[in-house]
Amino acid sequence: MSTDTQDADDDRRKYEFRKVIEDLKEYEGSGTQLVTIYIPPDKQISSVVAHVTQEHSEASNIKSKQTRTNVQDALTSIKDRLRYYDTYPPENGIVIFSGAVDAGGGQTDMVTKVLESPPDPIQSFRYHCDSDFLTEPLEGMLSDKGLFGLIVLDRREANVGWLKGKRVEPVKSASSLVPGKQRKGGQSAQRFARLRLEAIDNFYQEVAEMANDLFVPQRHELDGILVGGPSPTKDEFLDGDYLHHELQDHVVGKFDVSYTDESGLYDLVDAAQDVLADQEVMKDKKQMEEFFENLHTGDLATYGFEQTRRNLVMGSVDRLLISEDLRKDVVVYDCDGQEEFEVIDRRHSTPDHQCEDGSEAEIQDREDVIEHLMTIAEQRGTETKFISTDFEKGEQLYDAFGGVAGILRYSTGI
Repeated sequence: MSTDTQDADDDRRKYEFRKVIEDLKEYEGSGTQLVTIYIPPDKQISSVVAHVTQEHSEASNIKSKQTRTNVQDALTSIKDRLRYYDTYPPENGIVIFSGAVDAGGGQTDMVTKVLESPPDPIQSFRYHCDSDFLTEPLEGMLSDKGLFGLIVLDRREANVGWLKGKRVEPVKSASSLVPGKQRKGGQSAQRFARLRLEAIDNFYQEVAEMANDLFVPQRHELDGILVGGPSPTKDEFLDGDYLHHELQDHVVGKFDVSYTDESGLYDLVDAAQDVLADQEVMKDKKQMEEFFENLHTGDLATYGFEQTRRNLVMGSVDRLLISEDLRKDVVVYDCDGQEEFEVIDRRHSTPDHQCEDGSEAEIQDREDVIEHLMTIAEQRGTETKFISTDFEKGEQLYDAFGGVAGILRYSTGI
């Protein structure tokens, strides 16, 4: 699978998870009766069933009859769902949500949702019973990811590691044999200074070798390299071209940090927050800059639901750009054999529609507008890019263009 295809699959899966999480956050229970279970991939299903059975038994001690019944019903539903799995959960684990949610007017609805193979592996088994479903661990998985190489060094020691998403992973360290500065003068001082420079050079080469061994195999996945340390040291290291030439271009920032042990890697990440924030949306910025360039200087841009959809159907869209904040539905109407569409707020009821030819409109379908457009895009081999609103042009996509736009393969005049 190509990188672009994998990215598209990941984007779609993250969107689907994000949508489910948003729905789950809307649910409320009248008491502590909404059950959430996080099951890691190495947890045997049989042990989870045993845990659920035990919780079902202990729930009989709940004083409120309604809460007791609702909790036991939720646990029964969870146990029924677990029967569909063999010895272990699917890749990355599963999360199950079940409980009686408030449906208004004093009524409740039983809801059970299963999320398989979340974006990141579930780290530990968790059983949670409360008035809300536990979604925070999943929300953390959907935060912006990135792979950054980290280097901190002075003339005494160095550490290299990774920043994966928001997690710092120290990997390698080295200590130098560089002697302290010589105070005396004379020829011995000159010789000492020369030996000291050679020791510094050797240490920089050792640090570069550690970094090259770690980063070069991952250079195509790298979002950047951050370098930290005292001002003279990190500058000497970078200016001396010690790093592999393919890594030099990946250096996105250098920062003053006081420590160069493992804690220095965390200090480096803290110091680089502005750069990291820029990197997270850099790809989005490039997409929007290309869109606006085509919009102002040519005819290879489309925007708005109707125009973009028509171009998608024609197969002329190279990249579909969708705002991450778009939360709309599309209603499909049958107008005497012709389809017409209306985009509405997800919370609104389906409106009456006036067909363009005056015929009576019959409601054919209503679905999430993103799902609607992505389905067409997949059928036509079009990439879908989700665009953040954390920068000006990303906001414009949402505010001025309805959250939907496209970069075209060829001009269609639409």
